[in-house]
Amino acid sequence: MKMKPMWMIAAILLLCGTGTWAQTQRSDDFHAKYELKEVVVMSRHNIRSPLSSGGAAYQRVTPYEWFHWSSPGSQLSLRGGVLETEMGQFFRKWVVEEGLLPDNYRPEGDEVLFYANSRQRTFATAKYFSAGFLPFANVEITHKYDEDKMDPVFTPKFTKMNDAYRQQVLADLQTLHGGPQAWMAAQQPALDLMEEVLDMAHSPAALQGDTTHFWFNDTQFKIEKGDELRMTGGYTLANSVADALVLQCYETESMTAFGHELTMEQWRSICAVKAVYDGLLFTAHSAAVNLAYPLVSRIREELQRKDRKFMFLCGHDSNLASIGAALGLVFPETERALEIHTPIGSKLVFEKWSDGTEDFVAVNLVYQAVDQLQGRTLLSLDVPPMVKSVAVNGLTANSDGLYRLSDLDARFAEAMAEYEAIVDDDTAVEAVQQSANGHSAAIFNLQGQRLDSPQRGINIIGGEKKLKR
Repeated sequence: MKMKPMWMIAAILLLCGTGTWAQTQRSDDFHAKYELKEVVVMSRHNIRSPLSSGGAAYQRVTPYEWFHWSSPGSQLSLRGGVLETEMGQFFRKWVVEEGLLPDNYRPEGDEVLFYANSRQRTFATAKYFSAGFLPFANVEITHKYDEDKMDPVFTPKFTKMNDAYRQQVLADLQTLHGGPQAWMAAQQPALDLMEEVLDMAHSPAALQGDTTHFWFNDTQFKIEKGDELRMTGGYTLANSVADALVLQCYETESMTAFGHELTMEQWRSICAVKAVYDGLLFTAHSAAVNLAYPLVSRIREELQRKDRKFMFLCGHDSNLASIGAALGLVFPETERALEIHTPIGSKLVFEKWSDGTEDFVAVNLVYQAVDQLQGRTLLSLDVPPMVKSVAVNGLTANSDGLYRLSDLDARFAEAMAEYEAIVDDDTAVEAVQQSANGHSAAIFNLQGQRLDSPQRGINIIGGEKKLKR
């Protein structure tokens, strides 16, 4: 028998030690008990360029020249496309090994569905993944709007609001790590590190009398119906700079930033700056049940289907965060990654298994380690991405690491019921708006089906989520 190289043995031991290897290499006993019936993937897009380009604030806080990105602002980078194809190839090898799909499968009927937000980075991520996953099929990526317009299903906006609910969200924000100010203040060492790495004191911003430091004592939140939870103040600059630094780290294949060799822990501390920003906007439970409702209901529906074998949803880290907070998912602390909970390109994976009488679900987080991102590692069953189990707060997995689908479905139902219990001051759908060409705006339900008229519940009308009683 051919021996595995020592680095691979070390990786296997590392994975075994954290209980993750069993998630990709199921035992014979496991396969004797269960059959894989469906996989639902909620993906974050892969590596992109920073969200804004020429004249962006992050460019003004350093005298150094940033990396020349391979794509326009906010779009998937060339490296991101390559990495996502690799991830698709790994998933193909896995589902073929599990007997869910044959190799070189061509989808029939509704067995496979790809649905992405209409942002370029999310659509392109889904397209590259599909090329690796189903190379013998020209998979159509479902998306509803023109390039770079946000699909309301993936947009974490409030669709219900009242004064008492707004105060509840604000109160919940105060419970996150001691409240916004305390949580941001805990990142001060990372902010100091970023200032040093950037040489912020000699930046254009400093020379123009703008700023020489990151600050956060002016943070305010805006919580309004029809909009995302908005955060204003100096910490937003720290967030955008941390984002750009990490993306540059991936693209340059170097742990050095502007001449500063940084350790893994230092990079993770920089990522934590962004994690605080995202956590405040998307992980307060009372807000999350509102923000994530369209995707929570969609994933719940998918897990109940009998005709689907593989579903790929592609959105953003905000989607993973809000879905997790709404459902009480406990994302594991990552290993070999810069981001602490939801790395770039990561996938929240729901595996539906059956023992012949009952359905079960494994919930995993799948992501490429930082060395795999930088090295563009060829992934396979022998050289897998990182796979970490995701716990569900309040539910107990069986000895095989699976949750009863009925129990998980009840959790989905609870989150949806919490949303439905929110009293909305505006109880009727607004009149359908006329578009510029005089035609009525398109109406969709949350399943993406075109409607002639609004149905009870949330409808998507003219690209906006609207509530009809």
